[in-house]
Amino acid sequence: MSDEEGVLTNLDTMNAGGPQPNGEDTLPAVGIITQYVKDLSVENPSAPDVFQWAEPPQIDVQFNIGAELIGTDVHEVTLKLTLTAASQRGTMYIVDLAYSGLVGMRNVPEEQGHAFLYAEAPRLLFPFARRVVADAVRDAGFPPLMVDPVDFNGLYAQQLAARRAEEAAGGKPISPVTGNA
Repeated sequence: MSDEEGVLTNLDTMNAGGPQPNGEDTLPAVGIITQYVKDLSVENPSAPDVFQWAEPPQIDVQFNIGAELIGTDVHEVTLKLTLTAASQRGTMYIVDLAYSGLVGMRNVPEEQGHAFLYAEAPRLLFPFARRVVADAVRDAGFPPLMVDPVDFNGLYAQQLAARRAEEAAGGKPISPVTGNA
């Protein structure tokens, strides 16, 4: 660098990692391309009687996360939520949602890519899926249901530790997800 402010005299300092072949971008990059409702089902099996029931429902929330490679450097991450509200008299409503996002990912090591697809991407998608669920419950004639936040990173760490233990005991190994392994 020159002593003159704002004047570059050594352009090699801009590329501390060395020259890139033919200008190829080799830096890691990850981002959500788009997100969408893949499938939504709302059932109100006890209507219209359910609207006369005074007792509050017991809410059961189940979720699952899936990731699938759908193209070069593009994965579809799907957050599946199933909510069932029931009382002593029967089922009040059921909401089944598959909320997906397309994730672009390149030059990412396998371990970091797996963590992004199964922990960080669901964390980013969750607030939008939560809103879809609240609107669906409201549209079914009930007060909107705001699903409690989920610690996807903590759940990922637990699931990964369990899978590693299973793998060490001779179980099926965890398959690569990023295509970079």
